[in-house]
Amino acid sequence: MRNTSFKPMHCSLAQSLEVIGDWWTPLVLRDLYLGLNRFDQLVTDLGVSRNLLTDRLATLIDGGLVERTPYQQNPVRYSYELTDAGRELVPILMALTAWGDRWATPPAGQPIRFTHTTCGKLTTPTVCCSECGDPLQMSDVKPSPGPGGRTAPGTALIATVLAP
Repeated sequence: MRNTSFKPMHCSLAQSLEVIGDWWTPLVLRDLYLGLNRFDQLVTDLGVSRNLLTDRLATLIDGGLVERTPYQQNPVRYSYELTDAGRELVPILMALTAWGDRWATPPAGQPIRFTHTTCGKLTTPTVCCSECGDPLQMSDVKPSPGPGGRTAPGTALIATVLAP
């Protein structure tokens, strides 16, 4: 269980972590992306307890990242699929995987590779500028207050230190 709630924080990152910010959730999302969409498949692949997986799936459904659909009536069993919001999160998980390949590689090496189906080439997922397409580096991006920026938990620094 999570010890801290970020709900009171006035910060988009904190609000995102409220939905996806535990150790198991990115792995559940990864498995759904890879095609494991039934509860028992997820339990087996992740080695997670049934209670914990039930909790994580409920949080993802409530957060709008996953939807469940019955595939069997007696007893009722469900399949789980990523929603548009969940699918939009997958490239972020790919980029995090690429970071892990570079900085926390498992002893046997890179466990998964990504092929860009448009060009057919192996790719290393990166975070790029939405305007020019260049990869984003910390030193090349300047944060500034947005329209929701204000002095509040989670955004105090942005509103006070970064203001023009």
